[in-house]
Formats: sequence, structure tokens, C-alpha cells
Amino acid sequence: MSRKGNPYDNGACESFMKTLKYEEVYRQEYRELAEARASIQQFIEKIYNGKRLHSALGYLPPVEFERSLLIPPAVQPPPELNA
Repeated sequence: MSRKGNPYDNGACESFMKTLKYEEVYRQEYRELAEARASIQQFIEKIYNGKRLHSALGYLPPVEFERSLLIPPAVQPPPELNA
């Protein structure tokens, strides 16, 4: 998959970069590199990972998806045998 010209190689990364550009970078004017870095970091932490729905995670934000992995599923008692 990592040979040159394979269209599936960087799909997830390219999708993220497109989202970052259209939802953050193109909407802002940065005066300094430090300002751009801080703004992009805040976008990733607060919006992309905190609120934005991701189809690969069952349309949940990554933070909520990770939280659901930490909570064990409710233990159901075994069904009663009617013999």
C-alpha cells in the first residue's frame, strides 16, 4: 500500500488535512506562526476531537467514543432456564 501512486495510502490523512484547511485555516488570518500553531492546536483539541462527528467511529466525536470504551457494558443476568 505504500508504493507511489496508490490512492488508498493516505486517505485518512488527506481527509483530515482538507477538513483542517476548510474549517480553520482558510477562515483565519494569522499574523505570526505562533498564532497559527495555537489556533490550529485549539481547533484540533476542541472542535475536531471534541465535537465533530466521525463516520469511522459510528458518528461519535473521538472524545465520546473513547469515553464509551472506558465504561464497561452493563452486565446482564443470565436468562432463567425454564425446564
